[in-house]
Amino acid sequence: MTTVSPFRRFQPRPRARTRLYCFPHAGGAASTFHGWPGLLPETVELVAVQYPGRQDRYQDPMPDSIPELAEEIVRRIEAPFDRPTAFFGHSMGAMVAFETARRLQPRFPSPLAALFVSACKAPAEREPRGLSFEEDELRAYLRELGGEGARALEEDEELWQLAYPVLSGDLRVIDKYEYAAGAPLTCPLIALGGDRDPSVTPADLELWRDYAIGGAEVHVLDGGHFYFDGSLPGLTDILARRMGQLPC
Repeated sequence: MTTVSPFRRFQPRPRARTRLYCFPHAGGAASTFHGWPGLLPETVELVAVQYPGRQDRYQDPMPDSIPELAEEIVRRIEAPFDRPTAFFGHSMGAMVAFETARRLQPRFPSPLAALFVSACKAPAEREPRGLSFEEDELRAYLRELGGEGARALEEDEELWQLAYPVLSGDLRVIDKYEYAAGAPLTCPLIALGGDRDPSVTPADLELWRDYAIGGAEVHVLDGGHFYFDGSLPGLTDILARRMGQLPC
């Protein structure tokens, strides 16, 4: 059994009033969120989730499905809910965060104070992309999504060769996902996305309202699938404001 924790604190804040777990996109890693704590108030401690199969967890096999990955996170979550806690997930990370949240709900009293889902279709609306997962096809797919990460992979062949196995594995896991209906979340749900995202429209974001009875809201920001690449403060301002509203 692995002994490497799936959680990273780039700026530990043990006295912070709230805690925000952040789940990365397909092919992404905990390091995606390395610079985010500096844009959040001292009252928020950011904990980045490191999926298996990448960076310092490269020897840990990736689970075969998003529900299995969510189960691993539930089993290993640290100091659960000793303060108001929220999840933020981007793209694939939104699905992992959602599945983790719904597994936590019956196991802990009032586990989550909020769930932020970013650039992701609602669970029942997801369909397989029909990708072959060949390199040329994945390159074209990333080019369509855009973002700084896609540009870096386009320009650096060595980096692409390192990233391709992880990215293709994550996308296979996403394609296998099938939503199983269940109880709605009792915490507030905040859906976010870019107004020029080719894969998730503002109308897609609105459909998340059906998955929480604790209230829902939608924020559409300027940009594409990785809308925060050029304007991260716009996103972290929303996160900071909502985290500041969480009840103690």
